Amino acid sequence: MEQVYAKIDRFLSACDDLIAGKFILADSKIGELLKSVASSKELTELFSAVTEKFDYTAAKKAYLRFPSEKGAAHGAAFLPVERGDILAFVFCLLVEFDAGSIRFNDFLLRYFYEDGSYTASYALFVDRMIRPFRDIVRDCFPAAGKRGQVLRMEQKEDETFAAVSERVSVERNRIASLSASDEDKDAGDLILAELYAAAGRGDAQEVRALLCGYCYYLRCIRAEDESSEELFSVAEKLFPKS
Repeated sequence: MEQVYAKIDRFLSACDDLIAGKFILADSKIGELLKSVASSKELTELFSAVTEKFDYTAAKKAYLRFPSEKGAAHGAAFLPVERGDILAFVFCLLVEFDAGSIRFNDFLLRYFYEDGSYTASYALFVDRMIRPFRDIVRDCFPAAGKRGQVLRMEQKEDETFAAVSERVSVERNRIASLSASDEDKDAGDLILAELYAAAGRGDAQEVRALLCGYCYYLRCIRAEDESSEELFSVAEKLFPKS
């Protein structure tokens, strides 16, 4: 079961990468998404089921309209009403993009035209097509979706702790070079040493407490600057606002 979840998580991550990624990388990201489907028995069965009786040719005529209205210079793309048909339609489009039977660049400017920009048109495409496509699949496998979300949150938190440690190292060097008394510099280094250790342990509560103390310390010796602000800015990601 863990392997099943891992493969579905890989698919959801591929969708996320496509949504958050850049237009210039879209071709490779679409390929990765389709590979993740092929590697999963559950996803292969899902897409086989939804496409089995789906009339893709008729769907393209119904949901890809050019021009979007009489006299318009560009077209418009829509999604079917039924969730299964949405999966089938978007999946078939992705297969055609990957095979090259539909040129993705041309498709974007034809049906998702936005200021003549590939970047803006791509953003519109992923928001209107890939996002609902991903969400429907995630709803089909709720346990895998939740597990994947937790794993991604944990990964982001680990990356933030690492960034805090990096900024603490910068701060220790800065404090050591200040024209302050040895006593003041030693006090600052002591706080930063404990902060570095807390970040290494992944102890968010202690990081918060030490940052609070370090903030007051900097104000007392009037040593706040852009470097210290960067430390606080990075650490804020550990404490999202409710």
